[in-house]
Amino acid sequence: MARLALQHTLDAAWIDEVFAQHAEHQYVRELLFSTTVELMSLVAVGLRPSLHAAAQAAGAALPVSITALYDKVNGTEPALVRALVAGSAQRLAPVMAQLQHGKPALAPGWRVRILDGSHLAGSERRIKPLRGYRGAALPGQSLVVFDPDSALVVDVVPAEDAHVQERLLVAPLLQQAQRGELWLADCNFSTRAILGGWAAQGASFIVREHGINAHPTPCGPLRPCGRIDTGTVAEQPVQLPPPEGQHGEPRALRRIELALDVPTEDGDTVVRLLTNLDARDMDAGTIARLYRRRWSIESMFQRLEAVLHSEVASLGQPRAALLAFGVAVLAYNVLAVLQAAVHARHASELVDVQDVSLYYLASEVRAHYAGMLVAVQPQAWDAYDRLDAAALAQALLDIAAHVQPAQLRRHRRGAKPVAKKHYVSHREASRHVATARVLARGRID
Repeated sequence: MARLALQHTLDAAWIDEVFAQHAEHQYVRELLFSTTVELMSLVAVGLRPSLHAAAQAAGAALPVSITALYDKVNGTEPALVRALVAGSAQRLAPVMAQLQHGKPALAPGWRVRILDGSHLAGSERRIKPLRGYRGAALPGQSLVVFDPDSALVVDVVPAEDAHVQERLLVAPLLQQAQRGELWLADCNFSTRAILGGWAAQGASFIVREHGINAHPTPCGPLRPCGRIDTGTVAEQPVQLPPPEGQHGEPRALRRIELALDVPTEDGDTVVRLLTNLDARDMDAGTIARLYRRRWSIESMFQRLEAVLHSEVASLGQPRAALLAFGVAVLAYNVLAVLQAAVHARHASELVDVQDVSLYYLASEVRAHYAGMLVAVQPQAWDAYDRLDAAALAQALLDIAAHVQPAQLRRHRRGAKPVAKKHYVSHREASRHVATARVLARGRID
């Protein structure tokens, strides 16, 4: 199942076409971009411990030296990573739609998009300019867009500078936002520019209000709207002035206030949400319940880190680390398709799709994938090259019939005890460095 899904997603001709369309400075001589992505995918899935090991195992199939391979990886432009992830999600979405047929939408009539940032963990300090720093060398970050209905990551915006503010990276997403989309985001994205950008594109949003931004003006009293399972809900009309330095009429928004029965981990007792949804489209209680689903992207990040090698410590160059993260996200989407296929085929035994453990799925792939490639002749896969989405989904369902659901069942744990937070001093936190800034400083010097 993994081989067929990867074959559909990582079609070499399509990947090289992506490179041709989006590469600005890199070019192809002997090493195709598809070969680079294929080697990196072996690392992401865990079939090889490092890119160097994957290159070594490739042998004569790698047409260039390992040094040339690393030069290619280290120079991969962030725009290529974004195009690779977004394009692969578009290729998998029709397959997922076939497997999820009949699944109710999270918000009927809306294409929900959950936005959050992911900072890559510190890398090894193999790069010479980093060796004089004691703190972590941070190779970059990405904004990630998750579709909770399809369970796919549909877009990423990679950034080499780990210290740049996340809200400064949102511009490409605002430009491509569309009518019918409903964006969910935390308070880090609660600014007049971002909220106004979504509204200008005709998109809708539910964003947690920041303590300072976007500072809307109340236009009426707070009106009680009943209860949901976590607290009491109230609503207030507000107006959002245009961003500083811009002219225009204030935007009418709704502020949804949720008074929590139990405080959050940060000690907050009240959560305030800003939305441009009309009350006729969604009531206050539904908005408050829907925002709680923003946790699904946090769960996705946890699974990505636990199941796949999304952060390769040996890749210290920012562009190499971002490529590794992008390929890991792509591999996550493939595993999500397999998860949906197993659930659909064994729905009587696996009530919820999350009952299928991505961890055990990935473990099965690691255990048997290499042996399967040895046992099955390469030409045997050619018959699956031209499958459309419906045919591929049916092939996955047919194979999933041979899966033993008990071997892939997720074991749910009880609630974790609340641990006392450890707050680090500003001096301690400032020891971390952004790799891109250190390298840029070295070039200037």
